[in-house]
Amino acid sequence: MSRNELDVLRKRIDELNDRLLEIINERAALVQRIGELKKAQGAQPYDPVREREILNRIKEKNKGPFKTETLQHLFKEILKASLELQEDDRREALLVSRERKSSDTTIEINGEKIGDGKQRLIAGPCAVESYEQTRQVAEQLKKHGIKIMRGGAFKPRTSPYDFQGLGVEGLKILRRVADEFGLAVVSEIVSPADIELAEEYVDVIQIGARNMQNFELLKAAGRSSKPVLLKRGLAATIDEYMKAAEYVFSAGNENIILCERGIRTFERATRNTLDISAVPVLKQETHLPVFVDVTHATGRRDLLIPTAKAAMAVGADGVMVEVHPDPSVALSDSAQQMDFDLFDRFVSELKGCGLHTTV
Repeated sequence: MSRNELDVLRKRIDELNDRLLEIINERAALVQRIGELKKAQGAQPYDPVREREILNRIKEKNKGPFKTETLQHLFKEILKASLELQEDDRREALLVSRERKSSDTTIEINGEKIGDGKQRLIAGPCAVESYEQTRQVAEQLKKHGIKIMRGGAFKPRTSPYDFQGLGVEGLKILRRVADEFGLAVVSEIVSPADIELAEEYVDVIQIGARNMQNFELLKAAGRSSKPVLLKRGLAATIDEYMKAAEYVFSAGNENIILCERGIRTFERATRNTLDISAVPVLKQETHLPVFVDVTHATGRRDLLIPTAKAAMAVGADGVMVEVHPDPSVALSDSAQQMDFDLFDRFVSELKGCGLHTTV
């Protein structure tokens, strides 16, 4: 083969490559249009029957020299890329995404504007055990100028034999104490049927990690007038987490606070593994405020200060922690709750990092 003939063949290859590129991109544009139609019809992007038809057609039409298996493999990659393209288009369309709203969402709770650039603290007992216990914690929050109190009245637990919370009575205690000290209440609701009841007692509805994909609960919270604090699931990806938030947002409730609380990994040194990178990712991908629950992320009170500082350093809008008058006798999660002396130190050190309080 002469050099001239080789150059001619290579030039022909380049021309074919250009045509292939043009055809592949033309195909991609059609795929995007099909994705739009499927979305309008409520259909899923992936259609296994259609994929099998395409692969069978390749088998029928292939004249060689490529083996059919080789071409089917190449087309599977094209089909995979096409599906990802459709999913990217859907992700960009999410109401909670930066693509839909470039400015940060701010949520006013008890005079505090969550998401306004100031970093705040939500604190309180893991579980409401009594009026006196809750009142003692509220006194500490008031002393430190913290205006939002968390507390569990409904406690979904791994073991059915563990303390499950006081239920409605716990909500009543929270409301009574919060009103005494001028605090807002954040408490978890586990059933869609309890949303309407909860609105009488709480200022923010919390949806816990185990219920992140309880879609009926998400939709019910989306119909509520109360802000929602949505925790990330134990093994949820960021994409799954954003779509869970989308359930709430698309149902009508735009006041959503995201809360990273650690994910389950092979590591057992801590209760969960704090995915600190989730904070800047969520801040980039969504317009919603992002908090970090360092208590559940670590399960260790000795790690709360450094992990809270880390959360603030990467741009979290706030931190959530648990406090108890005497953690050694707490009815749930005693190892991860702070006593008042440690809580004093916690607040003091975080103030040095920019924590906003009213005193």
